[in-house]
Amino acid sequence: MNNELITEGKFAYKSSGEGRPLIVLHGLMGGLSNFDELFDYFPKHNYRVIIPALPIYDLPILKTNIKNLAIFLKEFYDYIGCSSAILIGNSLGGHLALMFQKLYPEKVAGLVLTGSSGLYENAMGASYPKRGDYEYMKAKAEGVFYDPKTATKEIVDEVYNTVNDRNRAIRIIAFAKSAIRHNMAKDLPNMNIPVGLIWGKQDSVTPPEVAEDFHKLLPQSNLYWIDKCGHAAMMEQPTLFNEIAHNWLKENNL
Repeated sequence: MNNELITEGKFAYKSSGEGRPLIVLHGLMGGLSNFDELFDYFPKHNYRVIIPALPIYDLPILKTNIKNLAIFLKEFYDYIGCSSAILIGNSLGGHLALMFQKLYPEKVAGLVLTGSSGLYENAMGASYPKRGDYEYMKAKAEGVFYDPKTATKEIVDEVYNTVNDRNRAIRIIAFAKSAIRHNMAKDLPNMNIPVGLIWGKQDSVTPPEVAEDFHKLLPQSNLYWIDKCGHAAMMEQPTLFNEIAHNWLKENNL
């Protein structure tokens, strides 16, 4: 497995395996390492897993929105020579997958969404970002998971450093506003492709009713629950997440 980050021009990504492309999209506060178990699993089952680093903190402030992330993803597709792929997205990455499908439907064979924004999310709270308060950020990071221990010191430090970087904090707010503006409720009934919804039962960021609304609005969706699991199922329950996703892909001939 090639676990090294490939950097070429404006693109940085990880790639492993050969076969049907699975492009994995991380969330606003997430990173490529959130999908380590998935990156190890699917190349063994005839998939090429590609995880691009999204330019969340690099876009000009006036272009810091979901639509411009989708344009970036189209450029990335073209760069790696990908005509169609299955998209797997967590949180903001799920929202990006939906926006990309809306703009470039011919390039998406199927979607796997976990803890996706796009309809509603309970972000960091009205007082976010509360800069300078490590314990506050630690509590918020732990609250993303069912088991607070999943929020390692490394994860908490990264979140803390991000919100205390003024340029990054501004972009987090810009994306949060963009997520509200780009609500996908009216678009979902027109997405006639297979969608696998894999949701943590204890997700407090995009609660279970959000998954149920996605399921009602998407014409070809299947909804799967993972118990004792919060907002990032692929991190907190990776073995079960991978099994569910893989079975769903096989059932849909993807």
